[in-house]
Order: sequence, then structure tokens, then C-alpha cells
Amino acid sequence: MLLSVKEIFKSFKTEGNAKSRTVLDGVNLELKKGEAISIQGPSGSGKSTLMNIIGALDKPDQGVVIFNGQSLDKMSEVELTSLRNREIGFVFQMHHLLPQCTVFENILIPAIPLKDKEFKRSRLNIGKDLLKNVGLWEHKDKKPGVLSGGECQRVALIRAMINQPKLILADEPTGSLDEENAFSMISLLLDLNRKFETSLIVVTHSMEIGGKMEKQYELRNGKLNLKT
Repeated sequence: MLLSVKEIFKSFKTEGNAKSRTVLDGVNLELKKGEAISIQGPSGSGKSTLMNIIGALDKPDQGVVIFNGQSLDKMSEVELTSLRNREIGFVFQMHHLLPQCTVFENILIPAIPLKDKEFKRSRLNIGKDLLKNVGLWEHKDKKPGVLSGGECQRVALIRAMINQPKLILADEPTGSLDEENAFSMISLLLDLNRKFETSLIVVTHSMEIGGKMEKQYELRNGKLNLKT
């Protein structure tokens, strides 16, 4: 099992309200290597909060996340930083590419902190292959400002894949795209999921996009349930 989420609770205090609002109420989830799932639910239901906890960007109030046999709450901040960089790739609704950098420079950013020089050098070839795979090699020297929204999201996905992570967390990756580019993006995510056996969690509002994953979950009223 690549990922085990066990009895996760998370609450937030809202401004002007003394009471906390519970967004995750005993959430459990298991994810196998190479498995692709979707998490759906209304706005404000806690989908992004859950993704941030899984990705070690936030901590739960209670509960544990076990990733590849390691409990995140037992790891130091240095270890968590390494985990986020090497083992988990993030794709968000906005591509967050650096406008002053070229496409090729942008996708190599996660490799910059790496201390393993041989592995770091190998990212050049991996990046080249991935850009060719998604039809963007001819744009490698261009800046993000001259690319379309769909192209920028593909670059962001390659950046997330550059260190060949075990898990991709995609939080509304098609939210800023038109329908054609949205389905192209999901097809690309699934192609890479199958080719590299990278596990995939996609948060989406779209039932149609969510339905393309092996399993579909719904997060509502703090509870995560498998859709049948």
C-alpha cells in the first residue's frame, strides 16, 4: 500500500465565529501503487485541505498519514521537504510557472535542490523525453507568457513528474481550462499514470472527469465515501 490515511480530523476557526468548523471528520483512504482515484465534492467540503495533508503541506488535528511505509507525523521538516520534492508531485488549478524562466528551466526547478549529482543530471534527459511525450519539445526555449493555458498546464504536469514521484496530487488541474483542453489534460495524466505506475489523486468538481478514474470518492460533510 503506497498511502494510508487513517482517521484524519481537521477543523478551522472562521472570523467572527467562536466555534470551529470541522472539514474532515475521521477521513480514511488507502491508495495502491499505480492506482488512480478522484475525489469529488462541493466547494468548501475540504478536498484541498485533505490534499494538503496527504502532501505534507499541512498537518491534521488528529489522525495519521502513512506514505510508503513512513508515518508523516514522525518525520522531521527536512525529511518532509525531501518527501515533497522527490516522492510527491503537485499539480494545481493555476500552473504557477515562473514567467522569467523558459519551459525547460521551469520543469527542472524541482531538481535544483537535489544533492545527488548523477540523479540531477539524469533529469535533463527525463525532461527532454517528457516534453517530447506531451508534444512540447519545440517550445522548450519559450517563456510561459507565449503559451496557451493548456500548454502551461502540460508544462506544470511535466514539472511535477520530473523527479519521477510515486504520487501525483492534482487539485482541480482542469479548473482553468476549456472542455477540450480539460479532457486532454486528464488523458495525459492517465497516460503518465499508466506508463510510470505513478499513483494519482485528482480533485475535481466534474463528475465526467472524476468518472475516468479507477475509483471515485465523494467528500461531503467531513466524510469521505467511495462512490458506487
